[in-house]
Parts: sequence; structure tokens; C-alpha cells
Amino acid sequence: MSGKAVFIDCPEFLGQLYNAELRAIVPDLVMNIGDPPGGDTPALLKGAFGAINDHTFMNEETLRACDGLKVIVFMGTGASSYIDVEAAEQIGIRVRTIRDYGNRTVAEHAVALMFASARRLAAMDGAIRGGVWETLDGIELEHKTLGVVGTGGIGKEMVRLGHALGMKVLAWNRSGVAADLPCEECALDDLMAGSDVVSLHLSLNDETEQIIDARRIALMRPQSLLINTARGGVIDEAALITALKEAKIAHAGLDVFAEEPLAEGHPFLEMANVTLTSHAGFMTREASARLLQMALEVMREELAG
Repeated sequence: MSGKAVFIDCPEFLGQLYNAELRAIVPDLVMNIGDPPGGDTPALLKGAFGAINDHTFMNEETLRACDGLKVIVFMGTGASSYIDVEAAEQIGIRVRTIRDYGNRTVAEHAVALMFASARRLAAMDGAIRGGVWETLDGIELEHKTLGVVGTGGIGKEMVRLGHALGMKVLAWNRSGVAADLPCEECALDDLMAGSDVVSLHLSLNDETEQIIDARRIALMRPQSLLINTARGGVIDEAALITALKEAKIAHAGLDVFAEEPLAEGHPFLEMANVTLTSHAGFMTREASARLLQMALEVMREELAG
């Protein structure tokens, strides 16, 4: 193994997971906890062959200033949100991403949002803290229909969890649904119209941007729930806000948004029929440890040449 590798922006919680076993994967890794000092990423990467990037923006100017850099391992799948991937390719820097480290974790978060939405947990919690004792009615999920949109790694887990809960599961996937999943494959419009809960598990690209638009939201049942732990951009947020305000659907459980964090005064912040979390679906110690290990293993592979 040769060449210098730097983790340029390791969050503190990941640093706490960086034990002797993980250190042994890339023994000479330079570990920088927190953001690059002074925001000077090129200085931190001086003489480095490889970089591990958790959340640092790297535009073309920054990339060109990182002389000798050959590979960036991005901590997740959404590298293009932080790195000018096209510029990196032109410069000769490979960008590697990490997949499937948090499939179960994100699916469990989707289930948590589903239950929180069905039982109106956030509303009761807020009311009790405000001195109001109000027992709100909810929805029993057994025998209800769960529609899973996208059956990649996370969507597959969601199908299995919904089936285990005693729900009928419908599924749609752009490239087809695996035959061994305990669900019924159907067209997306039929899924939207036939589900009590719709859970989104799509990657965001040109084909999926606002795929859940006003027309498809209008297909949903008035008492249905919409859960999104994928990307905010797969939903037409304006159409969703209108549907929620007009009670065309009952509730939305949202972990992701078109713009993050939510701006002050965003309509979602004032809506009682929305449960919000802060893009935390992937955030468990177990998933984080897997992510860190997988990133280190990719960097070891790159250093080995």
C-alpha cells in the first residue's frame, strides 16, 4: 500500500467509532475531525493520493488545486450534491461512492415515520408538553395496503418490513420488482390509488425528479399517508402542500426536502398533518460503522492500485 490518504472532514460521531480494527484497514490514514482547517481543502490534501469526503463541497477550482489527488471516496451515494463529478472526471480524479450500508436503517426510519403518522405521535407529544391532554385517534396498519415506490436495497427492506407487519404490499420499480419479494408488482398510478400508505425509496435523477407530482398525489386516498425517506426532489412539494392543506391526503412523514435545512417560514413547519425529521434516516451507530468500514475498504483498494 502506497500513497497518502486523508479523511478531510470526519464528523465527531464517526471519529468515536474509529477503533483499532478500522484503523488497521488504512493504517496511515490522516484523520481530520471536523471541517478542513480554515476551509482550505487543498492545503489539507497537499501530497495526497486519496481523500475521504463526508460533506465538504469540492468545486472545479478546489479539485484543480488538489495537485496529485487521484481518488475521492464519498461517504454515501449523493456525491454530485457536494462534488463537481464531471470536473473531477475531466481532471482525472475518480469519485467512488458507498451504497447499501444503511438499507435496513433507512427502512426502519420509514416504518417509524409511518407509525408516527398513523398514530399522530408528534401532535400528542407537542400537546402534552404544552399542557393539553388530548387523546387523538389513529390508524391501525395491519391489513392496510403499503405501496413501496422503488425496490432497490432500501425498498426491498421496506417491502419485507411491511409484509412482516401484516400489511398487503404493492411495489413499483423502474426496472421491475424481484419475484422473490413478498409483494404484488403493479403500475405506479395503480399503486398510488390503491395504497393506504405510500413509501418512497427512489434515487433522484432526471427520470425521477418530481415523479410524485400533482396528478399522482391526486390519485391517493383521502385517509392515506405519504412517507419520504428518499430525496425531497422526487415530490412536487408545492402540490403536496396543497393536498395536505386541503385534506386530500391525511398525513405526510418526511425525512427529506427539496431544500435542506427547511427555511424559516416553510409551510411544513406550520402544518399539523406533517411529521418532520432532519434527513436522519441513515443515522444510526450501526449504519455509520458500516459506512466508515466500507469507505476505508474502498480507499485500501484504491491505494493498492
